[in-house]
Amino acid sequence: MDPIESIDIEGDSTFALALEGQARGHELLYYLPRHLSLKNGQVITTAQSLHVQRKTGDHFRLGAATPLDLTDVDVVLMRQDPPFDMSYITATHLLQRIHPKTLVVNDPVHVRNAPEKLFVTEFDGVMPPTLISSDEDEIRAFRANHEDLILKPLYGNGGAGVFRLRPGDENLAALLEMFTQFYREPVVAQAYVPAVRQGDKRIILVDGVAVGALNRVPAPGESRSNMHVGGRPERSGLTSREQEICTQIGPELKRRGLIFVGIDVIGDYLTEINVTSPTGIQEIQRFDGTNIAGLIWDAIEARRGAR
Repeated sequence: MDPIESIDIEGDSTFALALEGQARGHELLYYLPRHLSLKNGQVITTAQSLHVQRKTGDHFRLGAATPLDLTDVDVVLMRQDPPFDMSYITATHLLQRIHPKTLVVNDPVHVRNAPEKLFVTEFDGVMPPTLISSDEDEIRAFRANHEDLILKPLYGNGGAGVFRLRPGDENLAALLEMFTQFYREPVVAQAYVPAVRQGDKRIILVDGVAVGALNRVPAPGESRSNMHVGGRPERSGLTSREQEICTQIGPELKRRGLIFVGIDVIGDYLTEINVTSPTGIQEIQRFDGTNIAGLIWDAIEARRGAR
């Protein structure tokens, strides 16, 4: 995972997973992505024993750093936050060398092959009109057809770099220049879905089954619903359309070893499938009491036991 000292213990999903694993008697070991190494064909790290507690300002204790061969552990939880860049991709290449002897959650090969804004395109009839392109003429033609657009980086996260272009907005050229300057990848252009004003639904699936949902309502004057940019979390269940989407994608998530997944749904449309380090499980538990961390550990233990 990323540095534990800076996490928000009331919202961080990795912290909830650590608390649950500890409560079940599992030994927790902690290391940062930069400590992951490949040495003479062995995937190794320098790890520290970890104890966690829900106490603000005093939420963790670390033991001494010791060398660790990752084939000697039962499970690796890959909880490195995006961006989904070459550092992240390299980590998946290293971790795939120990999987499945050591169970890596989520499966590193399928994490690498499922970028969140691209993976969703593999499922028919679930997305709003979407273009992924670096071709300015294609983007302009798409805008002429749909008028009200969302533009976002292909491998962005957390709402960073997401812009709404209303009809008549003259900033398209400047935005494309900015995207070209900061990103080498294509951009995502998507028809604006007005239902976002009622919320952007985060649905959690565990081993392919929907287990809880959280609605995130954008702040006034904001088109993004991410909670760290002011989105308001609300209790929510699943509509019949949302259940239909989960039923459509769930078996494929399970087949790929994507145990812990968060999808984003606006109105009737699936916009992203988050397989790297999904969030939202603590908020859902506060709203409806569902212990999603426990369900994730149930799935991990079942897979580990089967091996």
